[in-house]
Amino acid sequence: MGRIKSGNTEPLQLSLKYRIKMNSFKIVPLSKEFGAKIRKQKIDAFNNEVVELVATGFGPCRISLKPFTIQKDKRLLLKYSPFEIQNAFNQPGPIFIHAEDVEPYADIHKFPPRIKSDKKNFPITLIGYSENQEMNFTKLVGNKDVDELIDEIFRNEKDVAYLHARNSEAACFICKIERE
Repeated sequence: MGRIKSGNTEPLQLSLKYRIKMNSFKIVPLSKEFGAKIRKQKIDAFNNEVVELVATGFGPCRISLKPFTIQKDKRLLLKYSPFEIQNAFNQPGPIFIHAEDVEPYADIHKFPPRIKSDKKNFPITLIGYSENQEMNFTKLVGNKDVDELIDEIFRNEKDVAYLHARNSEAACFICKIERE
């Protein structure tokens, strides 16, 4: 086994700092199992019929967290609530998933880059919730780096147990973000 040589440790310290920062949160997409259940049953959790449509907007798919290709991809429209506790903050609403089986977003320590980089089609608001699922924080991402903002929120807002990323214009749920 090799040893770390004494001397300049700056690259090691920067690498460690970067890794710690990037692991302060994890992105939680909807699961592959959730998608399979919806595709099989064709009914959402609110007993609404799931509708298949050719994409007329970018989405994204809430499983892969990738934008849809307009006029090409088939997507399923359903009503969804990202909450477990029944209360006034449930905010159920419409979401899309791919009509075909897709892999869940895997690079969970970074906000999805295609959503992050397209601020025109994906304006993002981060909404914080307590352990009791009570909304206690909101922040429009705007021109800020969403990864840095998530890290800052979790560092400074101790009452925020987790975040939801939502489209700032449509208010629809994109994904959950948990402390790591």
